Amino acid sequence: MSPIAPDRHWSKVELLHESVTNPNIHIKGTRSYYSDAWSGSFEQSVVRYLYGDPYSLSAWTPQWPIDQLHIGDCVCIGAEAVILLGGNHTHRTDWFSLYPFPEVILDAYKGKGDTHIMDGAWIGMRAMIMPGVTIGEGAIVASGAIVTKDVAPYTIVAGNPAVPVRQRFSGEVTQSLLALDVYNWPQAKFEALRPLLCATDIEALIKAAADYEAR
Repeated sequence: MSPIAPDRHWSKVELLHESVTNPNIHIKGTRSYYSDAWSGSFEQSVVRYLYGDPYSLSAWTPQWPIDQLHIGDCVCIGAEAVILLGGNHTHRTDWFSLYPFPEVILDAYKGKGDTHIMDGAWIGMRAMIMPGVTIGEGAIVASGAIVTKDVAPYTIVAGNPAVPVRQRFSGEVTQSLLALDVYNWPQAKFEALRPLLCATDIEALIKAAADYEAR
């Protein structure tokens, strides 16, 4: 790991589309960021690959499909969060011994699939995302939470293991937001209607989106 610059601070941000180089990490858009913590960069400290990072790929040939990490647009990732990739990390809980003995290593690993952090999600400081989960659009993972299961859109989860605390909006508003598909709008439309995205009037947002399309 390279030395940490003396001016690093958790209130600064690292734009992921500018810094990520691992081809197994897919960044949508240009707004998603990691709080530029003293613990290292996003790829150095947040993303924890069993196989799939530059070190492991240079040290040995992966024996299993490499988990892919997909991060949407406008995702906010707090300082010292962890995104764990690599299934069970060769520890079989259904076997009597958890130890990854070399002669059974191929059978010991069980993949969990790709991890998805959808548009507009917020991952709190020191939260941990376990392998193969999906964090829904607009969801919030509280600081220190350990996420072991999918998180529904616009839901706040907290705790270990993370459980739903509340919905950010009513079911009707959530469905309207998902139907609007705001994070896939063309750039010009998103910028024109951004003041209404930073507000709470869903009817005004729906009307403005319709009026924009009708121009």
